[in-house]
Amino acid sequence: MKLKSLYFILLLIICSACGTQKTKSNQPNIADKPLFRDPVFDGAADPSILWNEKDKVWYMYYTNRRAKDTTLSGVAWVHGTKIGIAESKDGAHWTYKGTCNIDYEIENVTHWAPDVLEYDGVYHMYLTIVPGIFEGWYHPRYIVHLTSKNMIDWAFQSKLKLASERCIDADVFRLPDGRWRMYYNNENDGKSIYYADSKDLYNWVDSGKKVVKDRGEGPNVFRWKGKNWMVNDAWRGLGVYWSDDFEHWNRQEKNILEIPGKGEDDKVKGGHPDIVVSGDKAYVFYFTHPGRTAENKGKDTYNTRRTSLQVAELKYVNGDIVCDRDAPVYINLNAN
Repeated sequence: MKLKSLYFILLLIICSACGTQKTKSNQPNIADKPLFRDPVFDGAADPSILWNEKDKVWYMYYTNRRAKDTTLSGVAWVHGTKIGIAESKDGAHWTYKGTCNIDYEIENVTHWAPDVLEYDGVYHMYLTIVPGIFEGWYHPRYIVHLTSKNMIDWAFQSKLKLASERCIDADVFRLPDGRWRMYYNNENDGKSIYYADSKDLYNWVDSGKKVVKDRGEGPNVFRWKGKNWMVNDAWRGLGVYWSDDFEHWNRQEKNILEIPGKGEDDKVKGGHPDIVVSGDKAYVFYFTHPGRTAENKGKDTYNTRRTSLQVAELKYVNGDIVCDRDAPVYINLNAN
């Protein structure tokens, strides 16, 4: 009797576990808070997310900063690093993968703000290059085009000729007519947003046009809820814009992620985003400097340099984009 009873109990436990596992696999996961921290330098920022079809995981590419090295003076700590990669099966839980192998070798090269996309079986990256490690901000930077077959090893294609010698933060979007449009930040014109167009992702023609005059960086363009949107890092949260023609952009009255949240590492403004649209839902991936609070104003320490990546779900309310960064994020990204 005891053996039969024990067998019956074990059977119930196994069946219960199977049923629980099935339920969990059919439900979106709740995203970690914070979502991810780089284990090497603790300076992850500027995320860009893309599905890896071969490995069946999401890759999150990010700028890294050497936050842990407090011996570096000025802003040298935001220079001299490769692009990091984290991976996830659902967008809710991320683990460190490594760094990109970038085929662009110059002395003390700095990699910033990757933008990645896939087209016709080829992966493309548009990457900001800083040709050195500098203690100040005012130095040349430019955007290069790279391609890859495996999302790890990236071959150099070209250095883009854009509106000035200080252009950063590419974001490439396919227009309804099939052309590709790259929005970017022209630092030499008040850090406003310009664009260039291409028919093939390789040859780009700069428009010379300022389409968003407001100061900001890290533009990200997407289509959601029947409208064309742009969000950018306005340094007081994220500015939100909408457009009918992808050239004339109207600014939403209220920024998002300007008011600090209550979650771990999220009690400050959000910065430099990537938007992922999955089905009818949209998610904003962004980064924070958790230590840059009012009481730490003016301090330059590991605590004020370190960063965390975060995610929040966007909502469409009365024609505007809003988000509650303190709400649990139920996310299970759809690769399609």
